[in-house]
Amino acid sequence: MRITDLLNAAGIQLHAAPDSKDSAIDLLVSLQERAGRLTDRELYRTDILAREALSSTAIGNGIAVPHAKSAAVREAGLAAVTVPAGVDYDAPDGLPSRLFFMIAASQSGGDVHLEMLSRLMVMLMDEDFCQKLLDAEDVETFLGLIDAQERAKYPDEPAPAAAEEDTGRLRVLAITACPTGIAHTYMAAEALEKKGRELGFGVKAETQGSGGAKNILTREEIAGCDGIIIAADKNVDLARFDGKPLLRVPVSDGINKPEELIRRIIDGQAPVYHHQGAAAEEDLGNESTGRRLYKHLMNGVSHMLPFVIGGGIIMALSFLLDGGAAGTSAFGSSWVLPAFFNKAGNIAFGFMVPILAAFIAQSIADRPGLMVGFVGGSLAATGATFAYFADPTVPIVPAGFLGGLLAGFVGGWFMKWLRRLCDKLPASLEGLKPILIYPVAGLLFIGAFMCLVNPLVGMINNALIAALNSMGGASAVLLGALVAGMQATDMGGPINKAAYVFGTASIAMAEGGFSPVMAAVMAGGMVPPIAIALATIFFKDRFTAQERKSGPVNFIMGLSFITEGAIPYAASDPLHVIPSCIVGSAVAGALSMAFGCASPAPHGGLFVFPVMQNPLGYAAALLIGSVAGMLMLGLLKKRKV
Repeated sequence: MRITDLLNAAGIQLHAAPDSKDSAIDLLVSLQERAGRLTDRELYRTDILAREALSSTAIGNGIAVPHAKSAAVREAGLAAVTVPAGVDYDAPDGLPSRLFFMIAASQSGGDVHLEMLSRLMVMLMDEDFCQKLLDAEDVETFLGLIDAQERAKYPDEPAPAAAEEDTGRLRVLAITACPTGIAHTYMAAEALEKKGRELGFGVKAETQGSGGAKNILTREEIAGCDGIIIAADKNVDLARFDGKPLLRVPVSDGINKPEELIRRIIDGQAPVYHHQGAAAEEDLGNESTGRRLYKHLMNGVSHMLPFVIGGGIIMALSFLLDGGAAGTSAFGSSWVLPAFFNKAGNIAFGFMVPILAAFIAQSIADRPGLMVGFVGGSLAATGATFAYFADPTVPIVPAGFLGGLLAGFVGGWFMKWLRRLCDKLPASLEGLKPILIYPVAGLLFIGAFMCLVNPLVGMINNALIAALNSMGGASAVLLGALVAGMQATDMGGPINKAAYVFGTASIAMAEGGFSPVMAAVMAGGMVPPIAIALATIFFKDRFTAQERKSGPVNFIMGLSFITEGAIPYAASDPLHVIPSCIVGSAVAGALSMAFGCASPAPHGGLFVFPVMQNPLGYAAALLIGSVAGMLMLGLLKKRKV
């Protein structure tokens, strides 16, 4: 979704002159109302003020981005105000704010607000662009400037004009995708297209993010290009690239090595891809076993997240609405509204394990694996066993998250083997495979397998649940420090994702769905960008002018639980930045555990603070961890000449 789709003339006021922070907020709220995005002006204003009470949304350099995810928002949108004289908005650099963008996000809007923040911050990093917005004399000019900047940063056309003038066609195509589809996906696309413009080659990147595929590659573009770069940490459909030179690399290479990748395509160093099998099956070539397992797992996790996020937050809201029944058996369902929230949230959350297993199996065996994985995950969640079928009085022990993982991988590998076995059948039986052989054989296998292993996996699962729920004191603090520190180790890489998957699994294991481990994991992912943003303000002489200029953007990235904002700084000085971020994250995770904080949702950052247990303690843990990381950065990094 483009910024220009979320901002219209009714939501813009130029050359305004509010005399205080409160009056600036009132003006922006009025514009949101005028644009038709609010159902309750006062409720939305209250949510905005509640967010400001945590910390100012001014990010420095004259920019402020007040925002709230509110039940009063009818549809996501932006309001914008320019204040040439400036107004005191409690900015971290002490300067008045002159350019305001207010984000209105609905409770049911998913991660649209995260994409808004990411895109907006990338655009506002350009000081010349910000000055042009301040100088705009009319709304049409203002919108035109935003449209031009957004097309430059996120081009919809096949290629930038300059590159097409030099080459006459697109030389390199790319697909970028990360498991969560929020930050790495767009950063890699931006890096590849930007480097293509610098080198004079036409480059177009299709992003397969959380909101679906965008900037989609056409048949004509694929036929005419020199080659394709797949910078992805999850499986991508490669059938359309049959016969074309193709490179497959982690999404981090798209961010850190764009020139190397582009030149390998241009110089003819990419191997030609020959597709075999169904649409999504890949020839994995020289990929290591570990990377194959990681990609299959992340495919399951990325499809599972919406169910966990939506279900967890809705269930948490049912308890917030039903506070009067706390301590009773009816807590969360004592009257109609919380009962509805609780039921809807539980249903969504209940799909977590089946969806995880289904899309792991699909990643391995394509469509034939989907049903097998889904059924296997459902059997794991219900704890079905042969003993129970023989005697219904036998206790059922669900295999949970671990059972879902096992069902997904075993079911997928079985179906992949079955497909290869069926390739030897006569061609006349080809039509029977998808409608009879695959579903029947797959269902019988996964049903028998899960009924056999469920008791053992269920025992292991229960032992883990008991260990997590009984954990307290020093052991809980150490666990919080460990998983939070892992978040900062490779900032979106395999170690980070391992901690994240563990945190996600802990939600299903935690009592009431409120997970202390998930809270610690989220704190660990939020600290690195915030610590770096603070360091660029309080230790300016440790950073270049460009790093200081980009620093405040990391406040927004960090508060939105987008750890990847720290990557450019870590890449330029890994020996000093990464240890500092690990320490800051570990401190935040340990304190989160010590303060008894717990999260019902695996993502959202600041937007899910209201539904967490002990949100004030969590904010304190996040602040202390960020300051610790900032101080260590100031101590370790050398002064710039």
